[in-house]
Amino acid sequence: KVLKKRAAKARFTFRYEGPKKAEGVNGKYYPAEDVAQPKGPTPVRNAPRLRSSIAPGTVVILLAGRFQGKRVVVLKQLTSGLLLVSGPYSCNGVPLRRVNQKYVIATSTSVPLDGVDVSKIDDSFFARESNEPSTEERTTTYTSAARKAAQSAVDAKLEANVNKVEML
Repeated sequence: KVLKKRAAKARFTFRYEGPKKAEGVNGKYYPAEDVAQPKGPTPVRNAPRLRSSIAPGTVVILLAGRFQGKRVVVLKQLTSGLLLVSGPYSCNGVPLRRVNQKYVIATSTSVPLDGVDVSKIDDSFFARESNEPSTEERTTTYTSAARKAAQSAVDAKLEANVNKVEML
């Protein structure tokens, strides 16, 4: 009896419905590729945490770029997550630079940063200036007066602190 009731019961069958036709269009309708698709909110990109072996005053070795292999002093972490480093310029020719912490090796040596004021230096300090001469007009490298002043101010204090550390 139970089997007969089950057999008499209506069965579910899957029916595939193709793409729905748009009104007033013959054939299949596919949306144009150049129509902007709505997307969700963009995620906030927070700066990465500073590696535990790196702190302001740590001597690090640069692994990539023009100054590869040079030892520099970490001054601070910028809001973008990059490290602000300096040679100092008068010692080994490395100017104030932004470096990703993935491209440095931290050493156990550290330099005290007494009197070194880098509070005014941030990511906007490294932005290109609109009044720079174009590449055709200039014959030598161009460095703004603001960068030169900041470099000399940091170098004076930093070099004094580097000289206090033995064997450096």
